[in-house]
Amino acid sequence: MTTKPELKLGSHLVPGLAAVGLFVVMAATFIGASFPNPQGFAQDANITASIGYAMFNLDFGQVPGESFLVVFIVIAVTLDVALDGAVFLAKREDDQGTMRTILTDGGRELKRTLFDDEEGDR
Repeated sequence: MTTKPELKLGSHLVPGLAAVGLFVVMAATFIGASFPNPQGFAQDANITASIGYAMFNLDFGQVPGESFLVVFIVIAVTLDVALDGAVFLAKREDDQGTMRTILTDGGRELKRTLFDDEEGDR
């Protein structure tokens, strides 16, 4: 005999309720926000150069902007951490405890090591 599904109530529902509450608060904020009318840019303004000048807080651009230097540095540090993490993950420690870089050889060296295969192509 089959029974109908029952809702299991308990403290495990608190994170879900918190997420729904956060969604309601953010939705109310976004719906209630007002934005000014779009202004556009002058036709002869160099937007790309102005973005570059605004990034370093220089007032040489034709279009005024805010300083994005902190954003630029945060992105640079984040990309550097990602690159360092990729290099760290691409290293492997062998039996003697020395680090060696994993080669991108399609796994032939690993196959040779595991199966004592001379060619690594079988």
